[in-house]
Amino acid sequence: MQWIVDFHTHSFPDDLAERAMKILVEEGKKKSDVRAHLDGRLSSLLHSMDRNDIEKSVVCSIATKPSQFDPIFTWSKKIRSDRIIPFPSLHPDDRNFADRISRIKGEGFRGIKFHPYYQDFIIDDERLFPVYEKICRENLIVVMHTGFDLAFERIRLADPVKIVKVLENFPTLKMVTTHLGAWEDWDEVEEHLVGKNIYMEISYSLDILDREKAKKIIMNHPKEYMLFGTDSPWTGQDKTLSLLNELQLGTERERLILRDNAINLLNSV
Repeated sequence: MQWIVDFHTHSFPDDLAERAMKILVEEGKKKSDVRAHLDGRLSSLLHSMDRNDIEKSVVCSIATKPSQFDPIFTWSKKIRSDRIIPFPSLHPDDRNFADRISRIKGEGFRGIKFHPYYQDFIIDDERLFPVYEKICRENLIVVMHTGFDLAFERIRLADPVKIVKVLENFPTLKMVTTHLGAWEDWDEVEEHLVGKNIYMEISYSLDILDREKAKKIIMNHPKEYMLFGTDSPWTGQDKTLSLLNELQLGTERERLILRDNAINLLNSV
């Protein structure tokens, strides 16, 4: 098998990693028993990739306020390589969003990361529509946190019904829904998303979801629209690979999930 593409990871600059990870772990522990599998540094992610035959990782950043765009953009340029594919971030309230998106495309990045809980927005709010429209014009990918989030109250900011509304309004938007469509909202995923041409990645879902339900969702979804992701450092890349293997999806579907679908999507930009 060719090497693997992880479509959902996180990392931080070395001088920020320890503090950022400490804050995020403390926030997560208020609601659940969260722990980190890596220290948040890029070097640790690369070591994990080497151990697990992962060729490329998409590294997702999150701008929690508009002023964070420039430092994230600069760091993303610094870490980009054949193996590391950064997805910068901009805050939805950034008045300069159109220029930001043009800069992301102009620099050759493939996509953008959004997180409605950390960025405080509802994904189908019409104030986001000009942002989505600009992203579509620039032909960029969006990795969107979808479903609930373990560090926040159960408020429906990014549930499957809202995902469908966004994609009905923007059918050319290349939106990757995380955590097998919507984290801990998988009944709604089955009802509203499964079977549609909507990208899903599998991170932080096989760890929690009943094995048969996870397999049912994956097997009933278009095989070209499923991606491998781990949400590292919040789960181990080795663990997610093992859990995927246990589902026994078949050689062709595993190959599509682990590599081919990601390469095709990245190459479409």
